[in-house]
Amino acid sequence: MPNAPQIEPTPRRMEFLAFPDVQLLDVAGPFQVLASANRLLEQAGQPAPYALRVVSPVPGPIISSAGLTLLADPLPSPDQPLDTLIIAGGVGVDTAYRDRSIVDWVGQRAKVARRVKSVCSGAFLLAATGLLDGRRATTHWSRCADLAAEFPAIQVERDPIYVKDGPIWTSAGITAGIDMALALLEADLGRAAAAAVARHLVMFVKRPGGQAQFSAGLELAGSDATFDPLHDWMKRNLRGNLAVPALAEQAAMSQRSFVRHYRQITGTTPARAVERVRVEAARQALGETGLTIKRIARDCGFGSEETMRRSFLRILAVPPHAYRERFPV
Repeated sequence: MPNAPQIEPTPRRMEFLAFPDVQLLDVAGPFQVLASANRLLEQAGQPAPYALRVVSPVPGPIISSAGLTLLADPLPSPDQPLDTLIIAGGVGVDTAYRDRSIVDWVGQRAKVARRVKSVCSGAFLLAATGLLDGRRATTHWSRCADLAAEFPAIQVERDPIYVKDGPIWTSAGITAGIDMALALLEADLGRAAAAAVARHLVMFVKRPGGQAQFSAGLELAGSDATFDPLHDWMKRNLRGNLAVPALAEQAAMSQRSFVRHYRQITGTTPARAVERVRVEAARQALGETGLTIKRIARDCGFGSEETMRRSFLRILAVPPHAYRERFPV
């Protein structure tokens, strides 16, 4: 590791909280980032900066949702010294965050830790403790609406790969835990150390773009299906007239009533919804076909490549050509 940083003599204690049906990569991904930092620094003649440990309310063999087994230590006493608590997610989190004993342990452990981080849906466990109340946070894009609905005191952000609000960090879906671990590493040991680990793992030090680039669904209607038929019609008529008068007519409503009800139900305006439908269609075409960007812009109703480019930047934070480079056919 070039320009190896000076490491504190006592390694930082890092605990990964796991549970039955945990998402394997939520644990293994961040764990490997920190383990790689240990190895590279030891090769440079320096002490390992991290003491890594997986703990669980069900100690011993834990079967992950992928079917692979992890070996975990029992939960330590919550008052033991700790640098960082990292909470994994996965389908098992829905049981874990409703278990008062686990939630209480996380809350007490967080008081001792210098910082607390959640990976993917692990944010639900943090939320259940109240630690996220009044803070910005994120989780997997498919569960952002659930997190916001169940814990309205949280300012849920849908697009970031990870969010840091004071000593509390939350990350988006699964592999975003690796991005967050690299950011943690950079905060602890500097950018050179994070870059060395990223090179070793063959990945970005800081991944460009947000998780909107990976979202497969628009979720315009949420739990209300009122405008589902309209959305289906919009997708079939991308090159047609999708102005408010045409949409209101298709919905069999007056324009004023349509605009009011649409915003109440979907949380966005008809114009923004049309833009999102067109961006989603173009996103799929870029990743699944070899059509030119010009042809895709025309087929999706943008009218010009420049109009599509502006929409992509606004919604996905990346231009169409860059999106295609990351998600080639």
